[in-house]
Amino acid sequence: MQLIDRPIPGDALQRLLAARIPPALARLYAARGVTQLEQLDYRLQQLPDFTRMKGAAAAGQLLADCLQQGKRILIIADYDADGATACAVAVRGLRMLGGIVDFLVPNRFEYGYGLTPEIVELAAERLPDLLVTVDNGIASLDGVAAAQARGLPVLITDHHLPGPQLPEAAAIVNPNQPGCDFPSKAMAGVGVMFYVLLATRAALRERGHFTPENQPNLATLLDLVALGTVADVVPLDALNRCLVYQGLRRMRAGQACSGIRALAEAAGRSLDFAGHYELGFVLGPRLNAAGRLEDMTIGIQCLLSDDPAQTRRWASELEQLNQARKDIEADMQEVALNRVDLEQLGQQHSIVLYDRDWHQGVVGLLAGRLKERFHRPTLVFARGQDGLLKGSGRSIAGFHLRDALDWVSKQHPDLLHKFGGHAAAAGLTLAEADFPRFAACFEDVAQQWLQPAQLQRQLETDGTLPPHELTLPLAEALESQVWGQGFAEPVYRGYFRVSSQRVVGERHLKLQLTSADGQAFDAILFNQVDFLPDRISIAYRISINRYAGRSRLQLVVQQWQSAESMPQ
Repeated sequence: MQLIDRPIPGDALQRLLAARIPPALARLYAARGVTQLEQLDYRLQQLPDFTRMKGAAAAGQLLADCLQQGKRILIIADYDADGATACAVAVRGLRMLGGIVDFLVPNRFEYGYGLTPEIVELAAERLPDLLVTVDNGIASLDGVAAAQARGLPVLITDHHLPGPQLPEAAAIVNPNQPGCDFPSKAMAGVGVMFYVLLATRAALRERGHFTPENQPNLATLLDLVALGTVADVVPLDALNRCLVYQGLRRMRAGQACSGIRALAEAAGRSLDFAGHYELGFVLGPRLNAAGRLEDMTIGIQCLLSDDPAQTRRWASELEQLNQARKDIEADMQEVALNRVDLEQLGQQHSIVLYDRDWHQGVVGLLAGRLKERFHRPTLVFARGQDGLLKGSGRSIAGFHLRDALDWVSKQHPDLLHKFGGHAAAAGLTLAEADFPRFAACFEDVAQQWLQPAQLQRQLETDGTLPPHELTLPLAEALESQVWGQGFAEPVYRGYFRVSSQRVVGERHLKLQLTSADGQAFDAILFNQVDFLPDRISIAYRISINRYAGRSRLQLVVQQWQSAESMPQ
């Protein structure tokens, strides 16, 4: 793996330093595209107004009509963490505003993704007056048409990239739809739904239904917005950082909803210092486990209930499902690694795999693991119940996965039955007999679009950190910030002598490292038990090890290599 230092634009750095940002933080922000202090202002007042999002005002009026007329609203959710949190935000928020609201989430194994005609038929049994999609719907042409045929209006809230034709919905709210000049194109589905609630509350306020003094506080939903945003791995632009920051503030202050608290408790984690790791790697996977293996209904119920005993039971079920998911994923990964021909991989620009025994709900995770290990755009397929193969993909920087699938579909119109997604992740279906042809076509586009240099794994770092800045106060300052996709957590590099090392937890190395100037640092290297050489060059994150009421600076080793000598 090659270490690459992020460039630091000098003019941006000087502006941040002039604004009295500490040098260590100013360098990090400038390297991540921050050019002015306003981009670090995470007050809710700094959010762009909902009127700038195409369709939001119309959606607000439509929902306000339904609320005031006592009409029944049915939320059609997606079966991932973004869809689950968006559904919980929609149900909780509309009920806060006085709505009669229920939800329906498709079982991925029976109905597949999105508002299909079959889901419309199922929804109609609930006798709703309005369907509202969350985190789906922008490609549901047939589903919306089926609803129209029943006289059932549909409000679409989504964030996925649209196709060439939009559904004939009553209103569409999606910052990525044509003609929308909303400043953020990176919102998750849960963020879009939060904005629709802001528009609805404003419409009701204009009608005299609420006053600024007695209107519901929608900010109480931001813990859910933060969870869905991070779990969906959307880029953390300034708007998303604001939403996540405010949600984390609520969690750290003990104001998370009962379901989120129960999920953290079941995982043995505290929310007192919650950050992107807890959202993306602790809570998100446990919520996703329901949609991957069974039905996301249990996850949504966990997020909707305010009964601690009930949420604990659901969180316990989600914990068990997540452990089962881990076991299934481990078995699939073993098979997949045996399938990858390392010699042949050197000539390939992509990885496309299928096994008839693989679990349809876990192929996306496996694709992500393989992409991380081999640094290739990766698509993994399993058998669907309808006789088609269901595939899920993950991509590397510089290769837009949905655009690649679109290119394949245009070159071979008979090949793909359905596809959708975005730059980093996508899903598709095709006939089992067409798998070899698709794998060859996808490799062709990868060969055309990717240069060999792009297939070399790189780890971006923030350079070396002066020893006087490598302190617990810096770790605390970093912990209080929002990091994640597109706004990467800081990684530094440096040379150290290994003063001591021992295995802890049977899987990890606990280290004592000494810098060139003689300072000693605690460090840990996860998932390795083989001892390190005496002198090493490492890439590392800064963390805080809290134990028995004490906080200590700890370096988390991300990558290491032997160093014959330490620079003076």
